[in-house]
Amino acid sequence: MPRATLQSRNGAMSLPPRWRYDHRGLLFGDGIARFRDPAWASAPLPPFPGFVEQPTPQSPLPTPWTVRPAFTDHGGERIVRVEIAPGTSLYGTGEQAGALIRNGTRKVCWNTDAFGYHDKTRSLYQSHPWVLAVRPDGTAFGVICETTWRCELDLASSDTRAILFRCDGPSPAVTVIEGASPQEVVQRLSVLTGTMPMPPLWALGYQQCRWSYEPADRVRGLAREFRERRIPCDVIWLDIDYMERFRCFTFDPDKFPDPAGLNTDLHAMGFRTVWMIDPGLAADPEYAVYKEGKASGRFVRAKSHERVSSTISDEMAANWGLKWVEAPRDGGDEYYGRVWPGACAFPDFTKKSTRQWWAGLYRNYVATGIDGVWNDMNEPAVFDGPHKTMPTDNFHEADEELGGPGSHARYHNIYGMEMVRATREGIMAAKPDVRPFVLTRANFLGGHRYAATWTGDNQAEWRHLRWSIPMVLNLGLSGQPFSGPDIGGFGNPSTPEMFAVWMGVGALLPFARGHKIKDWDGKPMPDHEPWSFGPIVEETCRRALVRRYRLLPYLYTLFDEASRTGMPICRPAFFADPTDVRLRSVENAFLLGGDVLVVCGLDTLGDLDASPSPMPKGVWREFEIGERGVGAPKDGERDPWLPRMYLRHGAAIALGPAMLHTGEKPMDPITLLASPDDAGVARGTLYEDSGDGYGYTRGEYRRSAFEVKGDATTLVRDRGGVEIVTLA
Repeated sequence: MPRATLQSRNGAMSLPPRWRYDHRGLLFGDGIARFRDPAWASAPLPPFPGFVEQPTPQSPLPTPWTVRPAFTDHGGERIVRVEIAPGTSLYGTGEQAGALIRNGTRKVCWNTDAFGYHDKTRSLYQSHPWVLAVRPDGTAFGVICETTWRCELDLASSDTRAILFRCDGPSPAVTVIEGASPQEVVQRLSVLTGTMPMPPLWALGYQQCRWSYEPADRVRGLAREFRERRIPCDVIWLDIDYMERFRCFTFDPDKFPDPAGLNTDLHAMGFRTVWMIDPGLAADPEYAVYKEGKASGRFVRAKSHERVSSTISDEMAANWGLKWVEAPRDGGDEYYGRVWPGACAFPDFTKKSTRQWWAGLYRNYVATGIDGVWNDMNEPAVFDGPHKTMPTDNFHEADEELGGPGSHARYHNIYGMEMVRATREGIMAAKPDVRPFVLTRANFLGGHRYAATWTGDNQAEWRHLRWSIPMVLNLGLSGQPFSGPDIGGFGNPSTPEMFAVWMGVGALLPFARGHKIKDWDGKPMPDHEPWSFGPIVEETCRRALVRRYRLLPYLYTLFDEASRTGMPICRPAFFADPTDVRLRSVENAFLLGGDVLVVCGLDTLGDLDASPSPMPKGVWREFEIGERGVGAPKDGERDPWLPRMYLRHGAAIALGPAMLHTGEKPMDPITLLASPDDAGVARGTLYEDSGDGYGYTRGEYRRSAFEVKGDATTLVRDRGGVEIVTLA
């Protein structure tokens, strides 16, 4: 029995606790078991929103089940202890900055507006109470702490032989997933939390964003610039300044008088558009959305609490063009918090009726030609709230499927997830023939079912560039395969070299979007487009994006795999061989699927003093992709700012033609890039469908497993030709 002392929140040490064990446990599927604190066994088990459906026990645990959590209460917290063997590597924990390997860290699941975060920031925008543990022999297990309450993931305790979860609220159930490999554990995680639906193909293209592109003519000019400079791009984003006085579902009559016309013009140039919608609705009786929501009781209710100072001063508000709206005097018990419009009410997304109301707001909105929606500020962020969010004693009238009515302390971490759930349902109802695309800042374990994500308000710093890779990798290991950083860094001015290197890395991550803040230190931020840093950087960006677009058949195949199995699109290098402990901490390299290794030079990541990381064992052949050619790179022709790419021995991947956007032309011809094994054979998979709509759910797709040998292939296509390039 473990005898280690426990450290309380104030740092004081205590005597060894009395640990309680669930000696039975229940098996919920192949390698999946659930445990409960015996002291809480008679209490009803609340539903866990992270699961796609609540699991049903199948049988008692098999006798040789080794991972058994222990439970205790300490200092007002519920604590779960899961023992680990020496040499075990820990990963997952969702969205956290810092190193790939999570051993020695202590993070908190509490969705937080964390502008300018760093590796010591305790909590970021999303909560994933999940840890993946990889043993020295390559076998693995994962642990889900089934709580929506504030929860600390303590992987740095004085009790070094354990994972500790410290939770508010009732004692949580704990699900343990065993597997012969980390890949198997991650796939079993998706059995519980669901998989990402297939996105539209255009969402895999490059996307350009700014806080904010305004007015409408500037957006048109930006689109023309991309096409004239022949830089690939699929999407332009519209931040909050398109709205009338920051009121969601409205358009500024002076800056954006004809949103439908703007979208029509952009569509004609091959662009899609994504527009921002926040949860905070201006508490103005003249604002139709608020008036309707108030009349039908859609908003979160307040308990008595003291106001705190706004984190945005009146001077800052004036600089940003904000004109605060004060809270109405007849608000009853509605909660009001200050966000961009001033006093705002917040929809209670824990109620199905509110989600249905919210979903209905999108019908007329997306009828203007909007292609995707960006839900931001949905932790929720509140400028004058305690710790920049709602008071924890606010009240939610949650439905029984989420656990019934309760405090914001209980539902804070799933507020963003329930918002994007409603948003996705609204877009699907308004545009039933196309696949929705939603991006969210806040989310929870399992929320990948509703939205893609990005790594929040990062900074134009080399360390943030380096963290981009492990953040995306750990999100993938936590069930969210569709993520990426703000390329170039959101805050601070970028340098030309940093922007070029970041574009090279970001163009090979699942979600590729450049984004920048509007001003810094009281001055307007310089332009932040690929051509804004001079012709050399522009050419590097063009090469980086040509790589991405030519890789689209392979990337789309990986998205198909993720949608079926839960496997990440970007995978840590140790997935090449989980028994190779040399690879456990590699974070300047990653795998795209199982066949492509991306290696980012440490010198280009701003870390000249670090030693090069090891390569996976075996033969990996370097290749390069150009606008017209593909093959082994020639000496002196590598772009020093771009990562190097390697193809696994015995693998073949499908590449498409260069294009300026995904709708420009068909993926024709397909080029098969092959790295033959010792027998001269290379194998791969290609997934093809229409790129949008739901025909693929009715069998309207082709998933081809093919071989390449010499100048011959078994790949047969309904349309288009096939070319073969072999790496020697």
